[in-house]
Order: sequence, then C-alpha cells, then structure tokens
Amino acid sequence: MGIASGIVLFMVIWFMTFLVVLPIRIQTQGEAGEVVPGTHAGSPEKHHLKKKAWIVTGISAVIWAIIATIILTGTITVRDIDMFDRMGPSSEEAS
Repeated sequence: MGIASGIVLFMVIWFMTFLVVLPIRIQTQGEAGEVVPGTHAGSPEKHHLKKKAWIVTGISAVIWAIIATIILTGTITVRDIDMFDRMGPSSEEAS
C-alpha cells in the first residue's frame, strides 16, 4: 500500500466513522425548547462538532492501523474474498 492509498483509506474510514458518530448525543432545538423562527424543531442546538471530530480521528486511526496491518501483512488478500473464482488461478497455484 502506497502513501496515497493509505491516506485515501484513512479519509474513507474517517468520513464513514464521522457519519456514524454525528447523530450521537445531539440536542435539538425542540428538546431545548427554543426553536428559532424559520428553522425546524429538529435542528441541532448543541452539536459539539469539534469534540466529535477529535473522537472520530482517534477511532479512525485505530481502525486504519488494523486494516493497514491486515493489508500489508497479506493476512487477507483479494483472492481470499473471490468467492466465484473469477480471478483465475494465482501464480503460486499455476506453478
């Protein structure tokens, strides 16, 4: 795995994790009892984005390290998940 693919893998993991963490512990304007005119009652009152971004960065770093280790050590390869044998025989099997 090259540097660019490692960065792309981290960013994909980060955004997926962020979208999971984003709705956790959000306080809406309806729950706070102060709905601003022209907005929906479900609009966030307190979203804590900075705190959530740091939490997501830590979680993503751990997940990325695990996945990068699996990829770099070759524990799981693309041929392992080829259930329909569409890739053909590997170079090791052909010898």
